Amino acid sequence: MGWTAAFAVVAVLFVLTSGANDGATLIGLGLRFPRSPGWAIAGLLVVVLFAGPYVLGVAVARTFTERLAGLGTSGGAAAFLAGVVTAVIVVAVLTGRGLPTSLTLAVIGGISGAGFGAGLPVSWRNLGAVLAVGAAAPLAGLVLGHLLGTLSRRVPSHRRMSRLVLSAHLLAYTAQCVAYAANDGQKMIAVVSVALNVGRDGLGGVGPLEVPPVWMAVLVALFLAGSLTSLTRVGGRLGRGLVITRPLHIVSAETAATGAVLGSWALGSPVSMTQSITAGVVGVAASEGARRVRWQSVVNMGTAWLVTLPSSMALGCLAGLAMRLL
Repeated sequence: MGWTAAFAVVAVLFVLTSGANDGATLIGLGLRFPRSPGWAIAGLLVVVLFAGPYVLGVAVARTFTERLAGLGTSGGAAAFLAGVVTAVIVVAVLTGRGLPTSLTLAVIGGISGAGFGAGLPVSWRNLGAVLAVGAAAPLAGLVLGHLLGTLSRRVPSHRRMSRLVLSAHLLAYTAQCVAYAANDGQKMIAVVSVALNVGRDGLGGVGPLEVPPVWMAVLVALFLAGSLTSLTRVGGRLGRGLVITRPLHIVSAETAATGAVLGSWALGSPVSMTQSITAGVVGVAASEGARRVRWQSVVNMGTAWLVTLPSSMALGCLAGLAMRLL
């Protein structure tokens, strides 16, 4: 009963944190576009996130539960829990110090470190491949953002330009939601599925992924609640703390992030949508000149990303070692 409650609490906190970190970024960027209907921006994300695992599959979620460490053996579920808790702590500490970072990267490091500390086999080859794709995705978003930002300035004016750009924004935002549901959002599915397995079968190894529709609805509701709690803070950072955006900038950044994340999804590798969006926005702004980018904010986020992986792995390893000794 104690482990079941622990997993349930961690799952709820994790989904809320994901909403505050990822959902607020997605919705915040969407609302930066003039005349964007708020209900449609939030509604699209909710619908796509709910339908995602049933339409797009759960290949990326399986990366968290199967590809990083041998979590299917005895002690696997406890190591998974330790890794997720470590990730949430690292992200909370860095965010509290004004260094917003990637929850996805923290989870990858936390699970791998906890598995290693607990004496479970860690697939260093798979971990290296996942990290390589994770590093390449923001770079791809940066390049695509710069290219699309440059091309957007060559779009000829039209008397219906505002309507056309708004339609393009809604289309790009929908595609971005699909990319999140297919990739980065699946870390929540992994956490909730493990919690459900422990509640049903007890503590042991991590079982097969399974999230019934009723629990997926609960996940989405918690995610939306988390998103709304930090929407103002994250939206302000995107609009003012990082760069100044224009309508076509937003469409270009959304498209760039979507391309980078969907490419990673095709490889079955989890990447951070927040990182990809940030890189896309920076690339678009840089296409108009380096002065358009507020580099101090970029440096702060880059520093947090560099600190996230080693700190989450080290703390996860300590947690895993503690479990072996107890």
